[in-house]
Amino acid sequence: MADWIGIGRRARRCYGFDEVALVPGMVTVNPTEVDTTFILGKHKFSVPIMAASMDGVVDVNFAIAMGKLGGIAVLNLDGIQTRYENPGEILEQIASASPEEATKLVQSLYDNTKFPVKEKLIAKRVEEIKKGKVPAVVSCIPQNAARFSKIAAEAGVDIFIVQSTVATVRHIATEYKILDLADFCKNSKVPVIVGNVVTYDMSLEIMEAGASAVLVGIGPGAACTSRGVLGIGVPQITATVDCCAARDYFFKRRGQYIPMITDGGMRIGGEICKAFAAGSDAVMVGSAFAKAEEAPGRGYHWGMATSHANLPRGTRIRVGTSGSLKEILMGPAKVDDGSQNLVGALKTSMGSLGARNLKEMHDVEIILAPSIQTEGKVFQIGQRVGMGK
Repeated sequence: MADWIGIGRRARRCYGFDEVALVPGMVTVNPTEVDTTFILGKHKFSVPIMAASMDGVVDVNFAIAMGKLGGIAVLNLDGIQTRYENPGEILEQIASASPEEATKLVQSLYDNTKFPVKEKLIAKRVEEIKKGKVPAVVSCIPQNAARFSKIAAEAGVDIFIVQSTVATVRHIATEYKILDLADFCKNSKVPVIVGNVVTYDMSLEIMEAGASAVLVGIGPGAACTSRGVLGIGVPQITATVDCCAARDYFFKRRGQYIPMITDGGMRIGGEICKAFAAGSDAVMVGSAFAKAEEAPGRGYHWGMATSHANLPRGTRIRVGTSGSLKEILMGPAKVDDGSQNLVGALKTSMGSLGARNLKEMHDVEIILAPSIQTEGKVFQIGQRVGMGK
């Protein structure tokens, strides 16, 4: 599987969304009759798509709107919503900043010494989401997980996510207390999702520690620059296939099925469909939802690590506003590039591939197809429409 890249050193080839395509089989299914249900613990979601825990994507109102449509929106407990009583004013500042000012401004607004997270706002935001009669799903970094999870649990949180650039069970540090992931998962009264990972071994260890689900992906997000700044990451098709192989092995050995959630790198419906074909049980998407009228970013989107005080690993990007959340998630699509009606795209793809549910989607044929984006698309590319945008 690996090629020589120099004397004594080999590297394996890995694949991303643009390099593969899905192949129809011998059966097709009516798209309205396929089952896209995603189950996590006692929770059942008709839409297996999560809105990423980024401040330009999810606030309380967005979380409620997403929940009412059957999906999941994750609120970032380390961000703007829990630092400021009136986050709208802060979000307006970020949206109004010039490209040259944006990173410095975001760093200052997320400064823990000047604007720390307020515990009362953690509880308040969770309670506000619960008042909307939808599941409350939140995330934070491992260093804050033990403290924030207790507050969130008392406020009625339904799912808790522990998220970092690279998640491991064995973390080494002397400057701060290390989260005992196994103990944390064991004592949690709600499902705990852990991320992010890109390898078989890392997925297996996190499942062994008791995670209820695992996030897959390092650096693929539209606003993330970790791959450029740190040089780390694995293209999402290979990362998903590898991590899902660990899930299947764990299930055979333990009898526990731990969902894998592909996180990042998906802009359009076709890429979401490919993630499920690679083995994913759900996907987490950021930039596609940042375009929603309900998104708090006002047409802008920035990565979770953008605010790092010394080494930002994200940038503020303009994605614009293309339509309502319902149009982006459920349609009807008003654009021709696959960025709207994501659920409709998934159902139609499943029907065309003969997959009646997401588990059957895991078994469809995937081929290497480097020309899949360009074959016969010369006019679209030349006119910058459709797939040529």
